[in-house]
Amino acid sequence: MAKVSQFEDLFAWQQARVLMQEIYRITKSPLFERDYRLAGQIQAAAVSVMANIAEGFDRGRRAEFHQFLSIAKGSCGEVRSHLYVASDVGYINKEEFERLKIFSIRVSGLINLLRQSIEGWDNSKSKNA
Repeated sequence: MAKVSQFEDLFAWQQARVLMQEIYRITKSPLFERDYRLAGQIQAAAVSVMANIAEGFDRGRRAEFHQFLSIAKGSCGEVRSHLYVASDVGYINKEEFERLKIFSIRVSGLINLLRQSIEGWDNSKSKNA
């Protein structure tokens, strides 16, 4: 298994980045783009997922990383909630909604697994401590 030395090495961060890219893609559609408030909120939530993973990792302390992963997981839920709005008002079709909902749940699960895995870290042995 490869050593994780920077947040870009984290699979959860990599997948959060893909989620952000997908959210930006759908919000660029003419219909969605006109609703600048919803578009901005879902974009900000998607950016928050990957940013909180990165910030928590770079803080270098297990407890802080755990806290930031909790925030990232919450932002993932916010993305999913906004997807429901986008679907309900017709900005995205049902297939796109289901695909992105499932992907956001997957990212949330990856974040949760990462949270669980760092609970056993020993800060005195961590490179980032």
